[in-house]
Amino acid sequence: MDSMFYQMNAVNMQKRETSMDEYKGKVVLVVNTASKCGFTPQYEGLEQLYKTYKDQGLVILGFPCNQFANQEPGTSEQIKQFCTMKYDVTFPMFEKIEVNGKNAHPIYKYLKKELKGTLGSRIKWNFTKFLIDRNGIPYKRYSPATSPERLVEDIEWLLSKS
Repeated sequence: MDSMFYQMNAVNMQKRETSMDEYKGKVVLVVNTASKCGFTPQYEGLEQLYKTYKDQGLVILGFPCNQFANQEPGTSEQIKQFCTMKYDVTFPMFEKIEVNGKNAHPIYKYLKKELKGTLGSRIKWNFTKFLIDRNGIPYKRYSPATSPERLVEDIEWLLSKS
């Protein structure tokens, strides 16, 4: 039976409904992002991870979110332009979503249920990261303060498992 993750959809920055099924067989890193956050420079590390490991099967999915101190106020077009111009982001980015509350995106409802954080399931801030294995099973949750570089060991381990 397929993982719940593969049964979900999200709208990408190009306004295309995207099934997570497209990422079947890949190691997926899901990140809620923001352009005006102290952790925003992590875009650089995330893009580096993507460039380094995408040919081995890693994909990073960025989900802009404005639920934390209004740090992602822009439109999708502005967010896309910021990510491209300032950080040369090439990994898939999605429309702005909510990660907490009754309007939380189904992907985040699922990931939070599967992998609780230190203080419960609620997302505490931008750049919370979820690593999902090649079978669509949530593997590990990382705090916003965890730099992308610190995920290398787990990513390499998951990539090595076929």
